[in-house]
Amino acid sequence: MKLATFQAEGGPRLGLVVDAWVVDPGVEPRWRGRWPAGLVEFIQRGEDAVGLAREVEEWAAGVLAEARGREVPALHPLREVTLLAPIPRPSKNIFCVGRNYREHVEEGAHVLWGPAKEAGEGKKGWTVELPPVPVFFTKAPTAVIGPEAPIVRPRATERLDWECELAVVIGRKGKDIPPEEAFSYVFGYTILNDITARDLQQRHGQWFKGKSCDTFCPMGPWVVLRDDLGAPPQATLVLRVNGAERQRFHTRQMIFDIPAILSSLSAGMTIEPGDIVATGTGAGCGFAMDPPQFLQPGDVVEAEIEGIGVLRNPVIAE
Repeated sequence: MKLATFQAEGGPRLGLVVDAWVVDPGVEPRWRGRWPAGLVEFIQRGEDAVGLAREVEEWAAGVLAEARGREVPALHPLREVTLLAPIPRPSKNIFCVGRNYREHVEEGAHVLWGPAKEAGEGKKGWTVELPPVPVFFTKAPTAVIGPEAPIVRPRATERLDWECELAVVIGRKGKDIPPEEAFSYVFGYTILNDITARDLQQRHGQWFKGKSCDTFCPMGPWVVLRDDLGAPPQATLVLRVNGAERQRFHTRQMIFDIPAILSSLSAGMTIEPGDIVATGTGAGCGFAMDPPQFLQPGDVVEAEIEGIGVLRNPVIAE
């Protein structure tokens, strides 16, 4: 099941993506007043909402099979719809995990210290130290944009970078969550591109500022349910710039898996339905290329996750 938020005349609406169509159940008399206004409300309604969505999916599949060109008010061709981020304005900062893939940790160390060397007598060397616990930071909710919306390179940076990530959408309220229960708190998954101004990140000595400029959190194109992608999810992540592949890695390469992340994050702190947790990126970021490469106005970035889809955004100058 794919749940998408799209722009309608009266404002954002929640729909279902079925094949190449967006279904708007709210305009169908049988579901009018019953269909949630947005994704957070859908999540809060739990299994009742999922059951309703299954009913809508079955209806839409039947209508599409029989429509034969006739117009159905609840059905819109996907190519004609403006998709927004699944949760266009999250109520909290987006939780993010840094340094959660070994090869990404290694490429960062390589940039800082040069090639790794064998430590021994008369030699200076270094070894990669993996974080002992998840490293958390956040992105401001004002950074969130949807598919096809432009990433704006602000005048404050010349080193705009990409990071393809699997994002977890929280399904129910919890605190001090045991790892073995973590997936029961997951509603679904989406794609997040953790756009980063590397020079701001370095200048300020922390990650928040360089990752929270406006438009620095593309998300979408929709949310798929937890059981549709898996618990744990098994998926390949790919990022392309102007069609050229820059990143390719797999969720099984995480240093801290989703249960470890949610257990650590919720220790002493409440997470709530609609919270978003980005799980980290793999190797292949622009700052670690030789020579470094950064996003320029006119570029097009595509973040793809197997089983979800493709999140595409152009880059423009401020």
